[in-house]
Amino acid sequence: MEAKANCIDCHGGDEKYAKFHFEAIDTAFSESVHSTKHSADFTCWMCHNAHTYKINARTNENIKETIIYDNTICLDCHSDYRRFQLLTDKVNPNILSKHSWLPNQELHFTSVRCVECHTEKNDSTLVAHKILPKGKAVKNCKECHSSNSTLMASLYKYQAQEVRSAGGFFKGVFTSESYVIGATRNYWLNVASLLAFIGVIIGVVIHGVLRTLKK
Repeated sequence: MEAKANCIDCHGGDEKYAKFHFEAIDTAFSESVHSTKHSADFTCWMCHNAHTYKINARTNENIKETIIYDNTICLDCHSDYRRFQLLTDKVNPNILSKHSWLPNQELHFTSVRCVECHTEKNDSTLVAHKILPKGKAVKNCKECHSSNSTLMASLYKYQAQEVRSAGGFFKGVFTSESYVIGATRNYWLNVASLLAFIGVIIGVVIHGVLRTLKK
């Protein structure tokens, strides 16, 4: 609970660290339920050491490991009665019972991060820091399970940016390995569809050549 400096106390306005968008993060964090409910008691250091923490999504290509890494940060308090009571006298809610409405609950917990459903998405930072009240948490299946899935603006955001910057928009779309039910393509079906398309083009060309020769 010892008071410690926030990111912008040392790095605010520093062009060297502009890429981390500390000012935008600080603004979003100040509007989150963590900040509004706990005031100055809740700082960046409550979730991660600012000098040793690394955004896993930027350094690890394994999405599953990123999910575990980021969810562990949330669960350090939300599944630990002792740490939770350092900030509030409220009873630490049972994570499993609070999310009992989720179908295939265990699969959800290992396939998405807490912040996917509990934050307000933004374009400037890689990980959103505005934690929303529980009443505004995402509970609509189609928010994730659709072609314009919210996961593309959060969990798969960095991966998509890297692929598109390296190979362009279309390569990013066609080589995406993102797992989104209802939007994710099966690799072998992709191959079969491509072969079928090529076969049709070849057939049309051969047919046209034969008609021309016959005429």
